[in-house]
Amino acid sequence: MLPVFKNIISRKKTEDISLHDPEFEAIGRDLKAAVDARMRRSLAIRELDSGSDNATEIEINLLSSPHYDVERFGISFVASPRHADLLLVTGAVTRNMEVAVRKTYEAMPAPKYVIAVGDDACDGGIYRGTYAVLGGVEAVLPVDLKIPGNPPGPIDILRGIHALMTG
Repeated sequence: MLPVFKNIISRKKTEDISLHDPEFEAIGRDLKAAVDARMRRSLAIRELDSGSDNATEIEINLLSSPHYDVERFGISFVASPRHADLLLVTGAVTRNMEVAVRKTYEAMPAPKYVIAVGDDACDGGIYRGTYAVLGGVEAVLPVDLKIPGNPPGPIDILRGIHALMTG
């Protein structure tokens, strides 16, 4: 019984882990200012999987988690491309997804931006040159920015969005 009480009272190993990321906060504040100036205080993002392995989607979903919480910087993820300002495309564009990718882009109102996220979306990745893949997003849509990585982390994705909004 003594080990149980000792475990309850003693200092926990997780108490030393810092939950505050100063670099992420600084990029987020700068991004909020850029979004306020360029996009009238909010940036709506539509994420589109054009044939990926879901690794990049997991990192994108982390941006909405309580740890990162990008909504406090004026960024929100939307379900419809008709409400989106920015299209985050993940994965190499497969032949089966070509029409869906084009229709999603065409449904977006102007001005519209496209970011290719991950190695597969940037240039086709390991699927480049295969029979079922057209290549990276650039083979189908005009791409404004590429974020390489397999997968890129949430901070890298935020840096990319920041570069697009401030550039």
